[in-house]
Amino acid sequence: MRKGMRVIIQPGSESREMSVSRIPEDTPQPDAHVVAVLRGAGLIASAEEAHFEALAGGVSSDIWKVETAGRTFCVKRARARLKVAADWQAPVERNRYEVAWYRIAHGIVPGAVPEILHHDESGMLCAMSYLDPEQYPLWKTRLRAGHAEPADAAEVARRLVRIHAATAGNPAVSAQFPPNGIFYAIRLEPYLEATAAAHPDLHDTLLALSRRTGSLRIAMVHGDVSPKNILLGPQGPVFLDAECACMGDPAFDLAFCLNHLLLKCLWSPATREGFTACFEALAETYLAAVDWEPVAAFEARAASLLPALLLARADGKSPAEYIKTEEELTKIRRCARPLIKSPPARLADVLTAWKKELKP
Repeated sequence: MRKGMRVIIQPGSESREMSVSRIPEDTPQPDAHVVAVLRGAGLIASAEEAHFEALAGGVSSDIWKVETAGRTFCVKRARARLKVAADWQAPVERNRYEVAWYRIAHGIVPGAVPEILHHDESGMLCAMSYLDPEQYPLWKTRLRAGHAEPADAAEVARRLVRIHAATAGNPAVSAQFPPNGIFYAIRLEPYLEATAAAHPDLHDTLLALSRRTGSLRIAMVHGDVSPKNILLGPQGPVFLDAECACMGDPAFDLAFCLNHLLLKCLWSPATREGFTACFEALAETYLAAVDWEPVAAFEARAASLLPALLLARADGKSPAEYIKTEEELTKIRRCARPLIKSPPARLADVLTAWKKELKP
């Protein structure tokens, strides 16, 4: 397998800006099992015939771009221990549910996910189509560059709510996502419960949010809907990295994505108005299409989750990498804590409180 200089393209990572770099020494290279799986699937003829590039940046999986004479694709293998400072373990079986999410979502909104080429149960790895960043720029990269377009946010909402609506109350879909503890291990414990440990006076409230969210099996949930996992393709947004997929509360997906738009107001202050406009477009477009339950009840759950997720990116196990100063952390805590103590019923209330906090 060839090593050396390469282009790092980081799908589903905290950064996807392209740069030339050597493969980090601690980045695993495909082992014999990976090569055997790809050969058995007919995706490569031999290890020597294929060019593997380890894609850096993801914390939860090893990912390689594979080039052969006839095709280019990606291979993804789940890691048991995530590459973060905290001790964060997660079952590798999540790869199975990620593949299920992709396949079901593709049937609902064709083109909204990469195509799954092969899935190997024994190694918990999958091969999927490679999407050229020239044609499929990462939404996070576009936002970082100041291109905060409400139309992009609205289209993300349209695709996401279609997936939720089509799977809500669907027993065939539910059967593919049995209760397994993965969503708890990757989302509820490191976000809500770790934050509860850091804020004793909010402990019971945050723990109750975690338990409520974990108990609901309403629709097929992605679990990591954020700009770092969304490509803006020629035909519309494409969702990546469904490693947290489960049958759960779709309000989590909406709140999780909206939270990123709030946080990016600190990341790029010059684009704050664009980020808040994207927040409004995403929330309004999504809520207008909720048809599986009373929209007020759904919005109240999302609105109560949002400040908890905001605080989690300051004090949970997965802090936002671009929130670095104590002043920024203070703004997050000062806004989120009162909203957790007295949960709002509307998402607009959270946005109003955040705007107030951001005023000079």
